[in-house]
Amino acid sequence: MKANEPTTREKIKRLRELRERARLGGGKERIEKQHKQGKHTARERIDLLLDPSSFVELDQFVVHHCSDFSMGKRKLIGDGVVTGYGTIDGRPVYVFSQDFTVFGGSLGEMFAKKVCKLMDLAMKTGAPVIGLNDSGGARIQEGVASLAGYGDIFFKNVTASGVIPQISAIMGPCAGGAVYSPAMTDFIIMVKETSHMFITGPEVIKTVLGQEVDFEELGGALVHMQTSGVCHFMVETEEQCLDLMRRLLSFLPSNNLDEPLVMETGDDPNRTEERLEEILPDDPDKPYDMMEIILSVVDNGDFLEVQRLWAQNIIIGFSRLNGRPVGIVANQPKRFAGALDVSSSTKAGRFIRFCDAFNIPIITFEDVPGFLPGVDQEHGGIIRHGSKLLFAYCEATVPKITVIVRKAYGGAYDVMGSKHSGADINFAWPSAEIAVMGPAGAINIIFRKEIAVAKDPKARKQELISQYREKFANPYIAAEKGYIDAVIEPSQTRPKLITALEMLATKRESRPPKKHSNIPL
Repeated sequence: MKANEPTTREKIKRLRELRERARLGGGKERIEKQHKQGKHTARERIDLLLDPSSFVELDQFVVHHCSDFSMGKRKLIGDGVVTGYGTIDGRPVYVFSQDFTVFGGSLGEMFAKKVCKLMDLAMKTGAPVIGLNDSGGARIQEGVASLAGYGDIFFKNVTASGVIPQISAIMGPCAGGAVYSPAMTDFIIMVKETSHMFITGPEVIKTVLGQEVDFEELGGALVHMQTSGVCHFMVETEEQCLDLMRRLLSFLPSNNLDEPLVMETGDDPNRTEERLEEILPDDPDKPYDMMEIILSVVDNGDFLEVQRLWAQNIIIGFSRLNGRPVGIVANQPKRFAGALDVSSSTKAGRFIRFCDAFNIPIITFEDVPGFLPGVDQEHGGIIRHGSKLLFAYCEATVPKITVIVRKAYGGAYDVMGSKHSGADINFAWPSAEIAVMGPAGAINIIFRKEIAVAKDPKARKQELISQYREKFANPYIAAEKGYIDAVIEPSQTRPKLITALEMLATKRESRPPKKHSNIPL
């Protein structure tokens, strides 16, 4: 051995020292500051998310290559992001966790290369990518190299879309161009009061527009959950965020070539629910809670609702039927009588496309009186947005089963998973009303003159409405034409859905070859 050459023991000691420096990130003071803000560090979040001792770190010793603005003297091992792979419930996942203790989690050239390398590995091996976001945005000192890094990540997001699930947790600030990577992933989870997303911050808005707004009002979790629709899930704490992520992944396959994992739930597939016959009001114009029907039918009443506070006239989410994951889309009569509008069409359309990309059957519970009328809706593009939902249903080739619970009127009947938009099995309850429009509206158009000259216009109108309802506002005309496969008793809904799902398990449906469709965005 040459003089002064380190021994093997000394080299190992050096390695351990470097690992310890990497684990400290920006140092103990910054870690303490992170904790005082009620936030975990990047590594603590990974430990909470993954199965114990399963995490394998990659690129631990990467540092930035910037020398401007005295950055050459400020090189921290890891460069602000922890990347690697591990398991959740024994299934492989890839994770990157932004480290706010290192340069405020700002993204530079090498930071971006670490994330891109991770995403490439995820696509090669067919496993989900999880991003834990907590960053001040682009690293200003690195200039255009930082912007290029964001652009490279955006490109990877698009390439991976529909190939592997991508899930983003916003656990701190996410501003400027940084928001577009999470926005292009499949699901975004935000933590109340500690996470924020916006393109331009409060100071810029105040300077340019003179508007006063704080971080929470501008881009907090509640705003994006309730108003913008950017956020899919909102939680109170980081622990809840990571637990929710594990639960969400349990419904999803690892990639687009895999099938979702079937699990034993212990719920009898032949279970019937007599209470389903009591949920609908006798008055067809009175609202009820569609969630009661969903929870009664699915395994153990377990339903993971997506975008719960946005566009509440439609319900979307994941559940299981006889252990098989399904995506559920349902009109909600408690809100706008369940009518479709701009936001609900977009909400459901995107969810359907996700389910179709990842082989998750789609179950539709329908009670829709039509599209929401009004100047605001027309000028807001209800034609364009409504066609997104129709397009998504028509495009989807996964098993599609629809249950018409009550109303299915007009164009909305076609849009909500009808036989004509490619549904495989269409059930209807005896209470189903399938018609061009509601009885009152139809009578006003068809018999306007007759009602006007009647001795008792009100009585004649009610008589005609009753006749119309008896003849058209039922499922049997549609059943006669084969548009409804079976009229079922409400109590039999669960076993009927499960039997249909089992029958459709081997479904194969191809479409004409094309580069991609042109959905009306």
